[in-house]
Amino acid sequence: MKPIAIFRHTPTEGPGYFAEFLDERKIPWRLIAIDSGDAVPQSASAYAGLVFMGGPMSVNDDLPWIPKVEALIRDAVARDVPLLGHCLGGQLISKSLGGVVSRNPVKEIGWGEVAVADNGIARGWFGEIKNFQAFHWHGETFTLPQGATHLLSSVYCANQAYAIGKHLAMQCHVEMTAEMITKWCAVGADEVEASKASPAVQSVSEIQRRIADELPRMRKVAAQLYTRWIGGLCG
Repeated sequence: MKPIAIFRHTPTEGPGYFAEFLDERKIPWRLIAIDSGDAVPQSASAYAGLVFMGGPMSVNDDLPWIPKVEALIRDAVARDVPLLGHCLGGQLISKSLGGVVSRNPVKEIGWGEVAVADNGIARGWFGEIKNFQAFHWHGETFTLPQGATHLLSSVYCANQAYAIGKHLAMQCHVEMTAEMITKWCAVGADEVEASKASPAVQSVSEIQRRIADELPRMRKVAAQLYTRWIGGLCG
C-alpha cells in the first residue's frame, strides 16, 4: 500500500505513539521533516493518508511552508485522502478548510480532562468512552470548519477535536510517549513557569508524576482513534 506521510514541524514533536501503532500493524509511513528542510509535496496522490504533528509556531505565522501545507491539505480533501492532525496539525487542517485559529482564553499545559460530545459521529470515533485525561500544550485554538462535527471539549478549550468524514483533527495530544513528555518538560520548563498563573497549566513535577497513571489510559484512547482512522486509508 501507499505510505502514510507524517509531517514533523519541530524535532521534539515527532509521531510518538502513532508511529508505534503503525509499525505494530506493518503499515508503511514516511516522515517529512519540515524542521529539517524537507519539501512539502505538491500532491497527496502518493500517500494513503496525511498526518500533521504539533509545533511551537502559530499557523498564522509568516512561514514559507504553511501555504504549501494548506494547499496540500485541500488537495487531500479533494482526493479523499484522510487527514489526521495533532494540536498544530489540527489547527493547520482547520485554517486550510476555512476555520480560524486564534488565542485560547487560557494556556493549557499538562493533563486535563476532555469530554466526548453527545452525537453519533463522536460515538463512532470514541465508542463507549465518555471522557478521558488528555495531554495538552497549547495557547491557541481552532474553530470548526464547514461540515465538521464537534467531538471533544474541555473546561478551558471548547474545541478539542472535530471530524469531517474520515478526517480527524485534535487540539490535544494523544500521541505522547513518556520520553516525549519528559523532553517537553525539559525544553518547555521556562514556558511552564511563565504560564503558571493559568488555571490549566500544571507544574513540571505534577505532569511527570501523573505519567504512570494517565499515559496507559490515554494510549487506549489513541489506539481507538487511530484504528478508526486507518480504516479510511487510501490504496
